[in-house]
Amino acid sequence: MADEELEAIRRQRMAELQAKHGVRTKHELSREKDMRNSILAQVLDQSARARLSNLALVKPEKANAVENYLIQMARFGQLGGKISESGLIEILEKVSQQTVKTTTVKVSFSDVSCFWLIITNCHS
Repeated sequence: MADEELEAIRRQRMAELQAKHGVRTKHELSREKDMRNSILAQVLDQSARARLSNLALVKPEKANAVENYLIQMARFGQLGGKISESGLIEILEKVSQQTVKTTTVKVSFSDVSCFWLIITNCHS
């Protein structure tokens, strides 16, 4: 077999494996992003899109959750028209209530003598 034939077989096999295991290409990711942006452009007015863009800069996870919520509502026909900024704020509040953030604080002492110093000062 020629090197070109082997390379073609390798590329074909790699494509099959990627498709089998769900690896998405840059083209697929770009197409998905374009579809999301298109749907959001249809359901949000300009001020709401600006607010969502600002949110994405600060809290990308929350912005993604809101985008998913809006896309789902649009697909099921639950939106009557374009959502204004105030409507988006209401949706943000709903999403914030549904997602509870917990904070855990762990204290670690690298030196046992430091730990005893703190305990003895607390009980004095």
